[in-house]
Amino acid sequence: ARRISVSCPSWRSAGPCLCPGPRQRLAALGLVLVVGLLLLLGAASPRRWAAPPRAARRDARYLARVEELTATDTEDSALNYGVVVDCGSSGSRVFVYFWPPHNGNPHDLLDIKQMRDRSSRPVVKKIKPGISVAAAAPEQATPYLRPLLQFAAAHVPAQKHKETPLYILCTAGMRLLPERQQAAILEDLVKNVPLEFDFLFSKSHAEVISGKQEGVYAWIGINFVLGRFDHEDEEDAVVTVALGDQGESLVRKRTVGILDMGGASLQIAYEVPDSGAFSSPQQEASAKSLLAEFNLGCDVQHTGHVYRVYVNTFLGFGGNFARQRYEELVLNQTYVQNRLHSQQTGLSPETPFLDPCLPVGLEDTVARGGQTLYVRGRGDWPTCGELLQPLLAGPNNSQASLVEAYKAPIDFGNSEFYGFSEFFYCTEDVLRLGGHYSASTFTSAAQEYCSQRWEVLTQRFRGGLYSAHADQHRLKYQCFKSAWMYQVLHQGFHFPLDYPSLRTAQLVYDREVQWTLGAILYKTRFLPLRDLRQESIRQAHTSWLRLSFVYNHYLFFACILVVVLAIVLYLLRLRRIHHRQLCSAQLTMLWLDKVVVPPGQGNGP
Repeated sequence: ARRISVSCPSWRSAGPCLCPGPRQRLAALGLVLVVGLLLLLGAASPRRWAAPPRAARRDARYLARVEELTATDTEDSALNYGVVVDCGSSGSRVFVYFWPPHNGNPHDLLDIKQMRDRSSRPVVKKIKPGISVAAAAPEQATPYLRPLLQFAAAHVPAQKHKETPLYILCTAGMRLLPERQQAAILEDLVKNVPLEFDFLFSKSHAEVISGKQEGVYAWIGINFVLGRFDHEDEEDAVVTVALGDQGESLVRKRTVGILDMGGASLQIAYEVPDSGAFSSPQQEASAKSLLAEFNLGCDVQHTGHVYRVYVNTFLGFGGNFARQRYEELVLNQTYVQNRLHSQQTGLSPETPFLDPCLPVGLEDTVARGGQTLYVRGRGDWPTCGELLQPLLAGPNNSQASLVEAYKAPIDFGNSEFYGFSEFFYCTEDVLRLGGHYSASTFTSAAQEYCSQRWEVLTQRFRGGLYSAHADQHRLKYQCFKSAWMYQVLHQGFHFPLDYPSLRTAQLVYDREVQWTLGAILYKTRFLPLRDLRQESIRQAHTSWLRLSFVYNHYLFFACILVVVLAIVLYLLRLRRIHHRQLCSAQLTMLWLDKVVVPPGQGNGP
């Protein structure tokens, strides 16, 4: 009989048979599975949502600003359009906006820009007078707006008309009309505009907005252009915002407040990070009427774009209206003093009232109610400021008091403001100090200007030393308006004299920002949901793994763990089986060694 031995099928070895081949193959299989799942995760991960490097984001913003000044590519079928009509008091304007498809990130807003024609000019058209001329004949409202709507229809591609929203928003001019006339004008527009134009237009798209809404839209527009709603960018300052009544807080990019002084009114709008406490029920009621809380995001469940903004408009505090109130105050006080002291001040050119708010030597007259006051400038800027302080209480001590009105707290240590209109004209047109505002520098320049003789100022004007926007009216009232701006800013709104974060501007990134941009941003805030829903459906049809891993990374890691555990358990089981086989083979060999007859031994002779 021959000796029986057991050997490995793959190679022969003098030692015990370990048979590592199957385990190696299984380990390799497990590694392949893990790598494959990781590759699936990489393919399914939301790369387009990932925040790009800081330098790349900065370069992209600069490139986007340059592209905003170029002609809009109307051949691009992916672009969407929107039309906003601003029906103001003196006239109406139409603005056409466009935006590419939403990027898919529910935390980002639509990238809305103003449309530009083939000559790279903004697509905007204005007509006069205001829509309030249709008050007596509401059926003329649609013919009144027809030129504007025809202009917009000619610029929006025809195939896009039916999906292009149209918003007709009326402001101060319509607010002055009785509600019955307002409703009649809006009813005519809702009824007849769809008969002539294919824009997406319904009853909710035509309305008379309040001054508070207009201020909110202006605040949204400015902050959108400045990129303050882009929370992924960490270069700018941040602020901690309290959300709701649950004590939750969120750290995000700091927004800017706006100050806007026109000819008749003054407006301020800024974010209020913390609702705070109120000293009385009356103050709480006032605050609720001046605070607007809204969500700019497309998903109401996401609080990243929930903002609480204080907005207040002060009628009678504009630069021109304030000058009229000042002249009435001076005239009344002068006549009272004349009667009390038997004086003739201001009654003739020989005995004029010396006005500290006019340049030295400038002669003028003030006529009110059949009375005439002769004035001559004496250019005393500090005294002018003192005379203006009573005007902060409002016209005839009305409720529109800048001093007594509720103003939400401002964190002057962590805030930023932009001043527009008269804030810019006062600092730039004559003083050439537009941009960063410094109270001390502004005060010195304003005092120096007011102390100059009128002849010197006019000579400088003819010599072209002032801004091209400056005119005789600016030269005449610059002393007054600079003092009024200073009083409003530091005595009315209590901005510290060393406040470092106020900029006066006319343009933002070389373009004028209208409140209509903020309006269409707010009105279209839910449109990204449509793109997100379509994208989700498309992804569901392409790969269930992609959908699962994108929205539930925990499930992915659980699957990885299950696979690894299964491989380990299987390898352990194979090892036990192989160990039993090895032991069995060894016992068999021992048994054969005892049973086999050694050579030379056998039966006897």
